[in-house]
Amino acid sequence: MSPQVVSVSCSHTHTFSKPTQKSILVLKGLGVKDDAHCGKTIKYRSRVAADPSQPNLRQIHLLHSELFQELQENGFELKPGDLGENILTQGIDLLALPRNSLIKIGADVVVQVTGLRNPCHQIEEFQSGLLKAVIETPTGGVQTKKAGIMSIVLEEGTIKVGDPIHLELPPEPHEKLERV
Repeated sequence: MSPQVVSVSCSHTHTFSKPTQKSILVLKGLGVKDDAHCGKTIKYRSRVAADPSQPNLRQIHLLHSELFQELQENGFELKPGDLGENILTQGIDLLALPRNSLIKIGADVVVQVTGLRNPCHQIEEFQSGLLKAVIETPTGGVQTKKAGIMSIVLEEGTIKVGDPIHLELPPEPHEKLERV
């Protein structure tokens, strides 16, 4: 199957989960219109408390639907929007993308990958054991955060379910994704 959008979500308030929508409008340099995290500066409450002037490198949260399948196999009950993602994808290994990759969605939208989403305590409050399930730490190994990626909007437009997704990798050497 070709990479595509499985679901889109938006919430005008700071809720952990976001209701699914038929479509979302993304605005250049801001994020999802009418989403609580839309803006030029950071909107995540803990980061606003630390420094409200930080640039918003977390305008769009993308999550791979394959994670939902993995978590459901381990007994978690999840549906689109539950983990606060704006875009649920299928057919792309989002976590393997290098920093600054471009993701083209549908006819118009282009987002640039800024880094990994750092799952917080709210994910544990949503479902017990879920935080550990989305942060993998092999014995003696490096932690893998599987809660999706964050991006900024370079080209605006409307995103809807079924939109095709195309990737453009940045020039080498590639930068590994870090938490943003």
